[in-house]
Amino acid sequence: MKFGTKAVHAGVKPDPTTGAIMTPIYQTSTYVQPSPGKHKGYEYSRSQNPTRDALQSNLAALENANHGLVFASGMAAIDSVLRLLKPGDEVLSSNDLYGGTYRLFTQIYQEAGIKFRFVNLLDLTRVSEHFNENTKMVWIETPSNPMMNIIDIKGLSGVCKKFNALFCVDNTFATPYLQNPIKLGADIVMHSVTKYISGHSDVVMGALMLNRDDLHEKLAFIQNSTGAVAGPQDCFLVLRGVKTLHIRMQRHCENGRRIAFFLKSHPKVKDVFWPGFEDHKNHDIAKRQMSDFGGMISFALKSDKIENAIALMENLKLFSLAESLGGVESLVGHPASMTHATIPREERLKSGLKDSLIRLSVGIEDAEDLVIDLEKALG
Repeated sequence: MKFGTKAVHAGVKPDPTTGAIMTPIYQTSTYVQPSPGKHKGYEYSRSQNPTRDALQSNLAALENANHGLVFASGMAAIDSVLRLLKPGDEVLSSNDLYGGTYRLFTQIYQEAGIKFRFVNLLDLTRVSEHFNENTKMVWIETPSNPMMNIIDIKGLSGVCKKFNALFCVDNTFATPYLQNPIKLGADIVMHSVTKYISGHSDVVMGALMLNRDDLHEKLAFIQNSTGAVAGPQDCFLVLRGVKTLHIRMQRHCENGRRIAFFLKSHPKVKDVFWPGFEDHKNHDIAKRQMSDFGGMISFALKSDKIENAIALMENLKLFSLAESLGGVESLVGHPASMTHATIPREERLKSGLKDSLIRLSVGIEDAEDLVIDLEKALG
């Protein structure tokens, strides 16, 4: 079954009671049992909910995974994965990472005895040097947030298997439409469903997709025990949004390409970070493991003055200045003061994240209007 067909149909069946083509919102906390301990597969909505089950099946199919779990947020999903570890274990991660993930790693789990090391994972020839007997997990983003770095998923998967480390990939920027880390060897794939999968800036949700039955059993137990579940109303909204994921992503990619090349040719722009450029580091890897290059772009002006970057962002009209990404509307953000503010400045600078860096989430509007908006603001 092709991706677009799966987006519309996978995991979703007409309601057996009424024939309703849309999955009902099972807005219930509990389920009546005919006899103690005997039920129809549902006991309590923290543990199971039919609307949530439909979404989990749908997302697993899109990611070519056997299992899916949806959570109250992307951070709740990451938190559940980290609960697989114990004090003394070590996590290797890339040195270009979403600020919320970095905060969870360093300010919550590091305090609980988990060690985190942030290293350059772009060149696999020296990656093995970073592993030791305590390395139990590798966590990456590709493309990364916000520097758009590309990591070789298949290559790194081989290294993780050699050292028996769990390999986790945040696939939020690419979505299952552009990239399938499970097929490339990842053990766990995480999505901030809030972003492209939902696509309409009206839901906060996270998801994990995986193949291993033992990992699914452990993570489902953790999810149920901690209560980090997505509600049925949000699951319904995502089921509705995901039906157009393939169409939206096509437009995000088309518009992203147009904006990236416009910025690259503009006399006031110094650097543009987008994996579709042939001179982008690891472009060949992106070309191999992605079907297109997405709608996320970061760039820096020739003037490094933060005042100029702020003035540009304040003067945009169609690009709304806001946190988040992946919605149908275009957004602009300032990572240093917004999404990545919790990362110490010296650490941000090591990964190339300057104070003046600007991040765009290119929406599905008419590309010509978006170019004009940027042109006026740059002027």
